[in-house]
Amino acid sequence: MDHVLSIADHYVFTPYVYPASWPEDEALRQIISLWVLTTLGAELIYLGFGALSFYCVFDHTLMKHPQFLKNQVRQEIQLGVAAIFWMSFPTVALFFCEVRGFSKLYDNFSESSLGWPGVFLSVAGFLFFTDMCIYWIHRCMHHRSIYKQLHKQHHVFKIPTPFASHAFHPIDGFLQSLPYHVYPFIFPLHKVMATLSFFSKYLGVRPMV
Repeated sequence: MDHVLSIADHYVFTPYVYPASWPEDEALRQIISLWVLTTLGAELIYLGFGALSFYCVFDHTLMKHPQFLKNQVRQEIQLGVAAIFWMSFPTVALFFCEVRGFSKLYDNFSESSLGWPGVFLSVAGFLFFTDMCIYWIHRCMHHRSIYKQLHKQHHVFKIPTPFASHAFHPIDGFLQSLPYHVYPFIFPLHKVMATLSFFSKYLGVRPMV
């Protein structure tokens, strides 16, 4: 995320938003910038690609199904937008730790201890770790002591549209996204892969079940 922050600072925040006296590496400025980038970016990705999928891929005849709710698309979007807004706060805390160097993210492929094979292994490890963790987190969400409080909201939509991908309780959504953020604090990972994982999450790849 520090690459995204650096680009935003260079082209937008430093010349047009923040006063020149406020250094780019100051903690409060970084937190504010990360929150703006995370929230705005995630909302735009969700709404943009959700609309693209809804109008170009989704079978609209499903909207005539008897279990398709009245004003369902509006409900999905309202829940999705609200969930992303609230999820951005704990997500930014993790991004801030990454930017401050507390993770095992690295910039150059040469920094991989196993070279290029290590880079590919880290990708495979990342996919295995995140899918496995999300699977078990999702199973836990279906436990009877948790389901009604956190996960039932997502399954209200029996005939989901693409906008249902993030129509869930914010705690539910954040917990299912947590493996993406935890992995680079445990295992080495190239920063490009970390950035791609962020975008994949808000494209609806995870969580969406």
